[in-house]
Amino acid sequence: MTVDVDFGEDGLVPAVAQDADSGEVLMLAYVSPEALDRTVETGRAHYYSRSRDELWEKGASSGHTQEVREVRVDCDADTLLYLVDQNVGACHTGHRSCFYRTVEGDHVGERVFDPDAVYDDE
Repeated sequence: MTVDVDFGEDGLVPAVAQDADSGEVLMLAYVSPEALDRTVETGRAHYYSRSRDELWEKGASSGHTQEVREVRVDCDADTLLYLVDQNVGACHTGHRSCFYRTVEGDHVGERVFDPDAVYDDE
């Protein structure tokens, strides 16, 4: 049985990327039907960039890929969960997780790479 994902009016659903072993939440991005198809076909996380208006493979420019072990769908079929093996960091700021600070501004996450060394002119 295949679940029909509800991509809504804008054709996108949020997807949470979670470390498959530790359970750490790494990032949230949006997924189009094409991105979901590419993720399932390749086993590598694909998302849809709303700011660039294009499909992208996580780690295509940085090398910090996400190998997807499983894709789960929530009860309303309008949100996805990618259970992943994260290579280096998930966040473009150099942190392992995009959720590296508290609402009070405290830095609580691990910085695992220098973004200036990874992203030349982005």
